Amino acid sequence: MTTWLNFLADQGAQFSTPANVEAVPELLHFGVRMPSETPRTDFVAPMTNLGLIAASGDEAAHFLHSQLTSDVEHLETGAARLAGYCSPKGRLLASLLIWKTADGIMLQLPRELQAGVQKRLQMFVLRAKAKLIDATENHVMLGLAGPAAVSLLQQWFPVLPAAIYDKAESAAGTLIRHPDAFGSTRYQWITTAVQAVEAWPRLTAVLQAAGTAAWQLAEINGGVPHIGSATQEKFVPQMINFELIGGVNFRKGCYPGQEIVARSQYLGKLKRRMLHASVKAASAAPGTEIFSVNDPEQPCGMVVNAERVNAQEIACLVEIKLAAAESEVRLGSAQGPTLSFQPLPYPLTDPA
Repeated sequence: MTTWLNFLADQGAQFSTPANVEAVPELLHFGVRMPSETPRTDFVAPMTNLGLIAASGDEAAHFLHSQLTSDVEHLETGAARLAGYCSPKGRLLASLLIWKTADGIMLQLPRELQAGVQKRLQMFVLRAKAKLIDATENHVMLGLAGPAAVSLLQQWFPVLPAAIYDKAESAAGTLIRHPDAFGSTRYQWITTAVQAVEAWPRLTAVLQAAGTAAWQLAEINGGVPHIGSATQEKFVPQMINFELIGGVNFRKGCYPGQEIVARSQYLGKLKRRMLHASVKAASAAPGTEIFSVNDPEQPCGMVVNAERVNAQEIACLVEIKLAAAESEVRLGSAQGPTLSFQPLPYPLTDPA
């Protein structure tokens, strides 16, 4: 990873200054100045904010099946899948993207959570024939979006994944299709630093080189939430629509918090959901509370993810009481900036 980060720095990448020496700096943008608007299409973004846990061994799939909200034992080789890792109280400790490899199962999550989640999972391996290792340093993740990206990727992947979260493999690595955003097709390419360095000039000859914000903004537009350090143990999966986008399987066996997650699903109409919003504010961060002007003393929800669109506007995914969404809702306090709600790319349905 150090080789890759050094290469990006040589290409003009500007990184944040991390709060501590162990943290990985965020890739902000390329060039001397921050662009006035975050790219939405025809971009390539190194996803330096993500970490990987590789699970291997004869019982790796069975072990993860007993820990995560998704069906890991029946995970197809040609597909990736969202999954949640919950506390015994059913609150999400992490949101993950998982897929099969030649050696086992790969788990992708924010790098700030990777070490803690891996350590917690390791506590429950016990006698299972499963091994967990940090695979981040051996891989590079690239996020690509737009029609130009589709054409380019065929140089390395002759047959692109067609459906959302389908996966293709080639000598160049792994390619996963993600939900569309801003009307553009999106892919994630997982490869080696050597391959990424070789491909970078060809990619950036056509695509705009962008910081991680471009991909994160696209995830918000696609209605895909991510748990970070500020939102760990804040939400039952349904509160952030996780079951609506394939992150929860209600037909599989037990996992930590399963009874509470199931009870939330089958006790009637859900009262809290995640909505897409925009706000004109100086800042907005995951974990920031939101307030209805009709009940200014008590927060009605919380920011799940936020990313700046331009100098004036920030896009957010917010968890909220649905009743409060009918009123004026503000960021930070009842006197804060007003949230403007936007449509999600999928319907909010209640349990059947």
